[in-house]
Amino acid sequence: MGGAEGNLARLVSRMDSSRFSNHIVVMGHPPKFSAQFAGKTVPLQCLEMRSGVPSLRAMYRLSATIRTVRPHVLQTWMYHADLMGLLIGKLTRTPAIAWNLRRSFIGMSEHGWGSRMVLRAAVRLSPLPDGVVTNSLAGQFTHEALGYRPRRWVWIPNSLDADRFRPDPNAPTALRAELGLAANTRLVGLVARFVPIKGHTNFAAAAGILAKQNRDAHFVLVGRGIARSNQRLVGMLESSGVPLDRVHFLGERSDVQKVVAGFDIACSASYGEGFPNAVGEALACGIPCVVTHVGDSALLVEDDGKVVAPGDPRAFAEACQSLLALSPEQRRHMGMRARRRIQSRYSIQSVVARYEKFYEQLAGPHIQPRAELTSTG
Repeated sequence: MGGAEGNLARLVSRMDSSRFSNHIVVMGHPPKFSAQFAGKTVPLQCLEMRSGVPSLRAMYRLSATIRTVRPHVLQTWMYHADLMGLLIGKLTRTPAIAWNLRRSFIGMSEHGWGSRMVLRAAVRLSPLPDGVVTNSLAGQFTHEALGYRPRRWVWIPNSLDADRFRPDPNAPTALRAELGLAANTRLVGLVARFVPIKGHTNFAAAAGILAKQNRDAHFVLVGRGIARSNQRLVGMLESSGVPLDRVHFLGERSDVQKVVAGFDIACSASYGEGFPNAVGEALACGIPCVVTHVGDSALLVEDDGKVVAPGDPRAFAEACQSLLALSPEQRRHMGMRARRRIQSRYSIQSVVARYEKFYEQLAGPHIQPRAELTSTG
């Protein structure tokens, strides 16, 4: 499940049902999460739009849904939904409209002309919604630099499931047994789908340096597109001098929390992030992290890990080496300190409470006795 989908699912499942009801509208096809949330039945409608293709039919269906549900707050998620929701929300006289931004790095060269036009339109129309939620402070600064001028910025970070992602004393032994490794093998992990922005090239170069310095270090890669059959990824590793018999390609895992809890250190080598869930989840597992200084990565890690500039594999390797040089007890102490901070600042309960407060403020007198929240993404 993607970060945005996962956060929406956690938000909907935990909101106070005595004050809020939710109706979810998805622009594309059915998402991976179910319409069942923690015993709640939440209406979920899919407009089945083709990616990047405007649809009058979808706009009509969204308009009909809003006129039927009559939400007090229309919360949209991400650029295309923001524009569509703003237009339909204004036409249907929805009392309050809020946008939700989920990115901090915007590489326009990675997007087609349609997406670039959508972003330019969003910049011009940004004063019209009643508020703009951003999941990272870095994302707010980036969009301000682009020209966003909303009436109100609201920073609400992603929620992190610290009950699912937690220290597991059995995980290190279990993971090494699964990989066929000795119990004292040190594991450097990277959880990220295989796309350029996640910096696998940077990680591979750093891994090449680490592999020469640490004969007992192995590298565990997890995420969509991660496989030994991925020739681009294998080529990156081989050209960096990483022995492939010390690289473990695990792909997507439904039990990723058990994998991460078995790492010695976790990495994020990205050159663009908003709020990096994988970093927060590793810290929630009590695993120290080495991250690049992008998005809110440094805000998450603070002193419980290392932060380096993006695109500098030698600095990245040195940061990893400094953590590997610590004793297991020192890394455990660092990781547990990070977990306590994650629980305090980014728990599901605290993030849901911030959304509820924001929606109450938007809805004003309309929230009594019951407020409808329609989320579009």
